[in-house]
Amino acid sequence: TPLYRENPKSPKKQSNNRKQPPKKQTPKKSHTKNYLEQQTVDLLADTFPGDWGVCVCAVFPLYNFLSPPSRLARHLQKEAQSQHNNSEFTEDQKKTIAKIATCLELRSAALQSTQSQDEFKLEDLKKLEPILKNILTYNKEFPFDVQPVPLRKILAPGEEEHLEFEEDDEEGGAGAGSPDSFPARVPGTLLPRLPSEPGMTLLTINIEKIGLKDAGQCIDPYITVSVKDLNGIDLTPVQDTPVAVRKEDMYVHFNVDIEIQKHIERLTKGAAIFFEFKHYKPKKRFTSTKCFAFMEMDEIKPGAIVIELYKKPTDFKRKKLQLLTKKPLYLHLHQTLHKE
Repeated sequence: TPLYRENPKSPKKQSNNRKQPPKKQTPKKSHTKNYLEQQTVDLLADTFPGDWGVCVCAVFPLYNFLSPPSRLARHLQKEAQSQHNNSEFTEDQKKTIAKIATCLELRSAALQSTQSQDEFKLEDLKKLEPILKNILTYNKEFPFDVQPVPLRKILAPGEEEHLEFEEDDEEGGAGAGSPDSFPARVPGTLLPRLPSEPGMTLLTINIEKIGLKDAGQCIDPYITVSVKDLNGIDLTPVQDTPVAVRKEDMYVHFNVDIEIQKHIERLTKGAAIFFEFKHYKPKKRFTSTKCFAFMEMDEIKPGAIVIELYKKPTDFKRKKLQLLTKKPLYLHLHQTLHKE
């Protein structure tokens, strides 16, 4: 469709004072690694038919389309999960792209929902624009507490996703108090123990179980373990547990060992070990952080320990902490110290 359509009934003769309509410019294709920075990403939230909330032009090479959020999310997820050799993005950039995809899925779910609670608003969506425009140089904290869906199959637009657990209603599935085992769909990213060094101490943490009032309703639950300094900066590689082995009563059981990837003596003062409990929400099709816990350096002692659970979002700087519940529900751990 041309940018300007001439009235067929008007004479073809143009007035000398009338400016000619500008010709539509065809963007030059670029094959450089900086192609993404050369393209303009426009989130024209108010103009797309049906208030889909997003209109994206030329987000990635060969992608030049108008798309609703759910379709764009799939393209972004595919890019985020591509193999390193086939992608022009770093691993951190891929994580940011995957989080943007999660936000788009949330927006799509909000548009299809009749409930306004916890919906992803248009104003929230607009905050993604500067991140998309500057994806190659963006290094700030992501503005929303969302997580990418861990290693789920990416389907082409229009395909239906047949997930076994979607046969049960999210709210009316296996209720709390009923034992429930489920397959491990999310492979863990656990790392082996570091080599021992004379006079240095290594820490193994066994995550036994976590207490939650709605434990039986959590789908594909797993825990992300990280070691942060006072500023929330990672001191070791982040690790994900496999999906929990079972749910029973008000507990999700893991029984998995985490090898902390730094000698205790080399951790900076004020460091803490964080445990983020995450689970999958099939109705919204994304993985969410439900709560978190942390253990400080003076709590590193051999033997069992229980630690409090806090409300999301995860506060790595430990400045604004809110307990998840007043009930006696905790994260149950067992620590083993290894020293030569």
